[in-house]
Amino acid sequence: MTDTTTIEVPGYTAGTWVLDPSHSEVTFSVRHMMISKVRGSFGVKSATITAPANPLDVSLTASVDVASIDTGDEGRDNHLRSADFFDVATFPTIDFVSTGVRADGGDFLVDGDLTIRGVTKPVTFEVEFGGFGTDPWGTYKAGATAKTVIDREEFGLTWNAALETGGVLVGKDVTITLDLQGALQQD
Repeated sequence: MTDTTTIEVPGYTAGTWVLDPSHSEVTFSVRHMMISKVRGSFGVKSATITAPANPLDVSLTASVDVASIDTGDEGRDNHLRSADFFDVATFPTIDFVSTGVRADGGDFLVDGDLTIRGVTKPVTFEVEFGGFGTDPWGTYKAGATAKTVIDREEFGLTWNAALETGGVLVGKDVTITLDLQGALQQD
């Protein structure tokens, strides 16, 4: 989606940006037993940002390795990899493709299509832009944090268990947080 508005972002440089996986993290949290939250993370397989002259015309593609899920509990992680949840054997990645970027005050909203377990739904990430800087090796980098909340059941993640006290074991709403650092690719 191309926006006719142009904005200025100090330090913004057009080009192709590739995710720096050693300085990036994809995390999530979901209610457990309706009283607490379970948190976990995924390894990022790939992410590329194509940044033309206008920052509102940026496009992003990203892929997460579902088998890398880590909640700090091996038994739970294996259950999440199974057909009850992510079915890693059939659906090894979670993918995101942006469809547009909008300015929201000093931050941005990134709209796109999120695919989990073969189901694609539109989502909007609220992005807090961190800024730009050059690392000690001369690589120009950018950082941002993005967050969204999805209903896991809309993506086919419907496994649950009823509790004797009422309610369910796993909540529907999942908060996804991306802490990202990208590096500008040199021609």
